[in-house]
Amino acid sequence: MFPSRRQLDPRCVYQGNTVVEAAHVRNVLEHAGIPCEIRNDRLWSALGEIPLLEAWPQVWVADERDRERAREVLRDLERGPSRPAWSCPACDEWLEGQFTACWRCGCERSAEPAP
Repeated sequence: MFPSRRQLDPRCVYQGNTVVEAAHVRNVLEHAGIPCEIRNDRLWSALGEIPLLEAWPQVWVADERDRERAREVLRDLERGPSRPAWSCPACDEWLEGQFTACWRCGCERSAEPAP
């Protein structure tokens, strides 16, 4: 899910095989306050005329100074949720760790006791 080692510009922080993945990465970075854009999102029609990897969508940060912070955000994204799964206290629905409210009843995740 992370950028290939072969990059033309240091502002490219992600290269993936679908526009959906690139859009998700862009959304995560923008939520973290890192301005970025998707490039190559319409090159799929040129497949066969250009190499496959050249047609993959890329996410570029607007400012090269944001590159390392963007890569750290993406490393955190790849690691996944750091909180354990939990059971809703209101309806006993089992939820993955990244959720802060129950999808079934809307009950907020209670504060977890300190370790």
